[in-house]
Amino acid sequence: MFSSTGSSGLYKAPLSKSLLLVPSALSLLLALLLPHCQKLFVYDLHAVKNDFQIWRLICGRIICLDLKDTFCSSLLIYNFRIFERRYGSRKFASFLLGSWVLSALFDFLLVEAMQYFLGITAASNLPSGFLAPVFALFVPFYCSIPRVQVAQILGPLSITNKTLIYILGLQLFTSGSYIWIVAISGLMSGLCYNSKMFQVHQVLCIPSWMAKFFSWTLEPIFSSSEPTSEARIGMGATLDIQRQQRMELLDRQLMFSQFAQGRRQRQQQGGMINWNRLFPPLRQRQNINYQGGRQSEPAAPPPLEVSEEQVARLMEMGFSRGDALEALRASNNDLNVATNFLLQH
Repeated sequence: MFSSTGSSGLYKAPLSKSLLLVPSALSLLLALLLPHCQKLFVYDLHAVKNDFQIWRLICGRIICLDLKDTFCSSLLIYNFRIFERRYGSRKFASFLLGSWVLSALFDFLLVEAMQYFLGITAASNLPSGFLAPVFALFVPFYCSIPRVQVAQILGPLSITNKTLIYILGLQLFTSGSYIWIVAISGLMSGLCYNSKMFQVHQVLCIPSWMAKFFSWTLEPIFSSSEPTSEARIGMGATLDIQRQQRMELLDRQLMFSQFAQGRRQRQQQGGMINWNRLFPPLRQRQNINYQGGRQSEPAAPPPLEVSEEQVARLMEMGFSRGDALEALRASNNDLNVATNFLLQH
């Protein structure tokens, strides 16, 4: 949907696909065919505490009883599939499991604090569904996905590739009376897990044997084929702006293809490649003058100096130093272009 999320579809994201299909199908089943069974999936902390209905911590925190929450959370999971592609299904599942468990603890603490300080007891009946891990994913989304400006509005205000996702999260945040408790619990659990506080990432993780078992049994069911290349048409108010954006898109596609070809050559032959010879801009090629019936070739520019700060930022996202250097040289030190290509490949 956005450039920050890589290519469209659910390629290399079987866990995200299962989270989209299974809970959504069960929510529709309960809402349309089995409404009398919805009481079994109510997230009631009062019943958990006083009646020891521990099973509500599982049933009440997986399936959404509100179809609006189901729709919003499904859209967010689809956009957050980039983390499964980047980190792998096991690490992504470990993050979801850790945030799911930690958020249950924070739910209890927040509800007890509201009852003790404010005397509000109705907050024990919280919105049901797999909502807390969805809010927890906003933490790595904010920290590791770069902002790419899409359009400029009202002076300093601008629309980025992350704006609509934040708006969708705000819509989910305001969809119920006490969903803000679940949202705060999710954000707190995401901060704890993402910052590796108290080594929770080592305790709340998916064992390797379990990851292999699900990879062997469920991954073939929920796997998706690799999507074909799609041309993204940028936003534009006039025909001239759209033509300019198409030219920039052609520039970027040409650069990506040559970057991939150069990487394959480097892996086969070893050594560094002079990327400045591989990436003359497309519009510059169109303006090459023909003298005497022969095309004049521009002289190769000196090697481009790469900002160490930008290299460090790409390495913090998990990319190797060699790939970060090559991507920045190929993109003329454009961090957004380099990041988008590395995320998609």
